[in-house]
Amino acid sequence: MATTKPIRERLHTLRAEYDRLKKGKEALLTIIDEVELPETVFNSNAIENSTLTLKETERILLDLEVARDISVREVFEAKNLAKVMEYIRNKGAGLVLSREMILLLHRMLLTNIDDRVAGRFRMKGEYVRVGTHIAPAPERVEEMMDDILTQYTSDHETYFADRIAKFHLDFETIHPFCDGNGRIGRVLMNMQLLQFGFPGIIIRNKEKKTYYASFTEHRDTKKGKTMEKIVALALAESLHKRIAYLRGAEIVTLADFAPAQKKSIHSLINAAHRQTIPAFREKGEWKIGV
Repeated sequence: MATTKPIRERLHTLRAEYDRLKKGKEALLTIIDEVELPETVFNSNAIENSTLTLKETERILLDLEVARDISVREVFEAKNLAKVMEYIRNKGAGLVLSREMILLLHRMLLTNIDDRVAGRFRMKGEYVRVGTHIAPAPERVEEMMDDILTQYTSDHETYFADRIAKFHLDFETIHPFCDGNGRIGRVLMNMQLLQFGFPGIIIRNKEKKTYYASFTEHRDTKKGKTMEKIVALALAESLHKRIAYLRGAEIVTLADFAPAQKKSIHSLINAAHRQTIPAFREKGEWKIGV
């Protein structure tokens, strides 16, 4: 099931407003991206069971000390992922999704973490599983990666968000690397969005259960409804956030916004999750521009 017409129309409207407002305000968008970077890094690593908190991630990316002993691996996981994301942002929409690009990003991600497997696909004898899913044999990885790259780049009819969702589902099902598959997969989603002229999105650790369920759905039914919804809602939230700042709106929490609207905070948060109000999260707290 593809992204519904009402959601497409909503994203189209938001995109048009975003494009209109951002002219001459590129510096502000850069600041938003820079401030959002630790939150994106924290969530992506937390999905992979990193023990770092958001505050610790922020301090590591600022080269500040943290209050407890943290493994060298987790420090590099945070710093390397931030570097990969900054590379994507700085290179801009001119990046080309290819096997070579994916391997380059993976090498950047795993340098000083596991140089033995950094920048290459799984080789003979290197099997991996995700939960109860056993990934395809390593001998099939290169061919399968070429197939999904060809399918993605040659598909000019499917709605862009659905194309990105399907590629992510296919990529994670193949699990082409020994390590770093989830983080690279989420980086690629943001790279693809950038190529379409959209800002990046955050897949949040607190919503990991739904995110993981989308892969089970895909394997069991060959459908991508759940992932398509995840991408569309995350993109709407990202656009709402940037539009609020581009407008110069006052940013308030939903908790402060609720009394003036004579609505319960619970109902507003439900609406925010559905993105039927222009709310967005910063450091996990729902906010809105007024």
